Parts: sequence; C-alpha cells; structure tokens
Amino acid sequence: VQLQASGGGLVQPGGSLRLSCAASGTIISIATMGWYRQAPGKQRELVAGITSGGNTNYADSVKGRFTISRDNVKNTVYLQMNSLKPEDTAVYYCNARIYSGSYYLGYWGQGTQVTVSS
Repeated sequence: VQLQASGGGLVQPGGSLRLSCAASGTIISIATMGWYRQAPGKQRELVAGITSGGNTNYADSVKGRFTISRDNVKNTVYLQMNSLKPEDTAVYYCNARIYSGSYYLGYWGQGTQVTVSS
C-alpha cells in the first residue's frame, strides 16, 4: 500500500491550495484518513481528519478555512485550504488506516511542502 500526496506549492497570504492524497495497492477498506503538518522545529500536528462515514474534525487553527473531503471510490483524500496564512507553512502529510486483509495499519504519504509567503 502506498499513499501519494500532491498539490503543495508556494502561495501568497490569503490564497488557496488543494492537496490530494491517493492510496493504492491491496486495499479492502479505509477507515480514517487525515492530514497532518510539520513546521520547522515543531512537532507534527493533526490538521484535519475524516472517517469513512464522512465525519470530520479540524484543528482549531484551521477551522473555517480548511475543508477535508474524501472519495471512497478513488481512495483519495483532499484538503482544500483557503485564506492561507504564513503560519500554515509546513510539510503536509496524509495518513490513512487501511485494511488489506489482516488488520488495519496506518500509512503515511511522502509529504508535500506548502509555503505561504509574499
């Protein structure tokens, strides 16, 4: 199983980006999917999560600005980021708990850099 993240880049404050993360390989089902981020010198933190049923949760710092969604047919999770701030600058990682036939395991994507700067 692999997670492939994409969509990062450089954007000005107030701008928008959309991250995508596609899971591939032997996948029977996917439970929770989520996005984390890690800024230089800081610990990795949860940004947003979504269950298989579509329930979502967000870090307080991104509520009202970011939206997480998923496509269960494409095994893909998205993060729409609006009104970006310089403090959103970080490497963003996707995560998913995937059942491939034995038990659920957590997988990480490779990370995609988001830089918010003028």
